[in-house]
Amino acid sequence: MFNPCPSPCCATGLGDTGTAPPTSPLPPLSPNSAAAASEELGTRSEAPRDTRASIARAMAAQFGGGEKPFHIVSPVLESLPLSKAAGTKVYMKLENVQPTGSFKIRGIGHLCQEAAKKGCRHFVCSSGGNAGLAAAYAAKKLGMPVTVVVPSTTGTATVRKLEELGAEVEVSGQVWDEANRRALELAQTEGWVSIHPFDHPLVWQGHASLVRELKDSLETKPDAILLAVGGGGLLAGVVAGLRQVGWQDVPIVAAETGGAHSFHEALAAGRLVSLPDITSVAKCLGAKMVAARALECAQECQVISQVVEDTEAVRAVEQFLDDERMLVQPACGAALALLYAGRLQRLQREGRLRTPLASVVVVVCGGSSIQAAQLQALKRQLGLE
Repeated sequence: MFNPCPSPCCATGLGDTGTAPPTSPLPPLSPNSAAAASEELGTRSEAPRDTRASIARAMAAQFGGGEKPFHIVSPVLESLPLSKAAGTKVYMKLENVQPTGSFKIRGIGHLCQEAAKKGCRHFVCSSGGNAGLAAAYAAKKLGMPVTVVVPSTTGTATVRKLEELGAEVEVSGQVWDEANRRALELAQTEGWVSIHPFDHPLVWQGHASLVRELKDSLETKPDAILLAVGGGGLLAGVVAGLRQVGWQDVPIVAAETGGAHSFHEALAAGRLVSLPDITSVAKCLGAKMVAARALECAQECQVISQVVEDTEAVRAVEQFLDDERMLVQPACGAALALLYAGRLQRLQREGRLRTPLASVVVVVCGGSSIQAAQLQALKRQLGLE
């Protein structure tokens, strides 16, 4: 019932999917560094193994022979409230504390660093928020100009953050896919390079560092990893990381919200499917079509797709704020809803996850594009008040 990957999945050095930026091949991922220690906070406790030695080794490797990445080694903390809700031990991988507020800086930062080495003179990125912030942050660190193309649904707070980081912001289209078409047009300018938010092998390689950190932090491998899927970049990176650390038999439970569920539809159809529109409030999951690599990973490894309602995702955001005192986006709420809404127990009853589960990891993917007032507005919009 629990089948490991029959073939290598998203290993380093992959070829392009055909939708990545029109750039020359770039060198492989350098070793990732470590810059953060986890803090024990009230209802949370540190992962069981002391990670200081592994952090020191990572730092030594990084400074000894490679370029320091822009992401930090994010905390891995046990959550008592989430564990109670799920009926098993739950560890949080807190990507919301990254410098740009989400996991995106791992892959986007890596792609920007490698593109700069190849002579890029100007970055251009299409984004509804998190990827653009990561590209703008990387560009600032590298001392390079960047243009971020955003859809009209992007909030003013996000636009302001992009501009504060020095990005030129252009608004184009109603959804990310339309903004991306404009970004690809701009990328035809000589010296400009498209920094795709999710569909590039170097992005996946950068995201794979998340799993290597889990390997260093946890005493044993988890029985499942829970994450949200938008375009599929995080999924592809996590699968790559699982392969690298020998955890390729760990199931992934991939959450989407209804109205942004392009991955779920692709799995059901056995091919890439384009949604007619993005109707979910989780705009950061708003890719009408996932990356081809995401579908390939699901065919090679055990990936369980789950679609939650917007109301479940927003309720999870509010409950997580109460439980862990951290405000995250509805996209992240989709993964948290798997725990709060009893989806793990349902998957166990259906025989799709083992019983009992010793532990699971939930990737708390980001909170850069949410404010308290926005949460209240979402609740009113969805009739939750």
